[in-house]
Amino acid sequence: MALFSKKTDGPAPLEGVDVVLADLDGVVYAGPGPIPHAVESLNRAASEGRRLGFITNNAARTDASVAAHLSELGIPTAAEDVVTSPQAAMRLLAERVPAGSTILVVGGEGLVVEAEKAGYVVTRSAEDAPAAVVQGFAPEVGWSQLAEAAFALAVPEEEGGIPWIATNTDWTIPQARGIAPGNGTLVSAVHTAVGRLATVAGKPEAPIFHAATARFEAQHPLFIGDRLDTDIMGAQAAGMDSVLVLTGIDRPKHVLAAPSHSRPTYILSDLRELFEPYPVARVKGDTVWVRDAAVRIDGPDVQIVSEGSSDIDLVRAAAKAIWDTGRQIFGFRVPERLYEDRFHRR
Repeated sequence: MALFSKKTDGPAPLEGVDVVLADLDGVVYAGPGPIPHAVESLNRAASEGRRLGFITNNAARTDASVAAHLSELGIPTAAEDVVTSPQAAMRLLAERVPAGSTILVVGGEGLVVEAEKAGYVVTRSAEDAPAAVVQGFAPEVGWSQLAEAAFALAVPEEEGGIPWIATNTDWTIPQARGIAPGNGTLVSAVHTAVGRLATVAGKPEAPIFHAATARFEAQHPLFIGDRLDTDIMGAQAAGMDSVLVLTGIDRPKHVLAAPSHSRPTYILSDLRELFEPYPVARVKGDTVWVRDAAVRIDGPDVQIVSEGSSDIDLVRAAAKAIWDTGRQIFGFRVPERLYEDRFHRR
């Protein structure tokens, strides 16, 4: 049938891309181990002449340590190939606090190293009268560090208090053993204590994406992430095409519910699909077809017309059908089949 011919496929996601920008946690690795098919796929992209760069909200490690980890996994990487949220935080801080000032750091080595490289004096105590608080994730962050931040931030900035910059506010981090609390939970703890909001440096804010584009001189970059609320939202804010890969945090149910500002250009089950022709969604009457998977909207009901031969195509068809209505997901009755998670996640 013509409906399922090769004409239903468009170019591969990597077609015309000169720089591949990838998130790390949930895309390349989970904990110390690699995500299946990630290493070989990214190396293939590089072997075909594309530059690889990495953007991470993880503030616990330095760019050099991240590069070493990637190299150990089999992706040759230098420190300058890694753009971190602490680097973005230092750019924000430089606009508000002069180099040479003392700043209170809540976080690990990745944040301390970037602060010192930027010319700041690092303290862990509010008693040292810091000029700002910069907060990032590290596994060792505990009550004492959070309390010092709260003491330093007791006065609101509009009343003469000091700036508070968070590297990121990711609620969760994928680990080898499962999903763990992220920096957003720690920032929220300080917020609860002081009633202030932090200025966020990393994803989903656009500056970290712009910095990466400039550093790698990208003309047609493609960003790969596993989270809609940080990765995809940030790429969209920066005007960049994006891939959501279902190997990390967000699952099919999140894709179907994605608001307009957090919708990826491509939805992939794993990174091997970067090189495969991407299907064109086709609207036939009231039905959206993606290859041989089809979904239609009938009032409040989302109906599966054809499950098709590919789980990922069914997700793509359902997403297109729901997104095109302009209505929010809670206004629909969605079949449980569309929420089933048949995709590999580590």
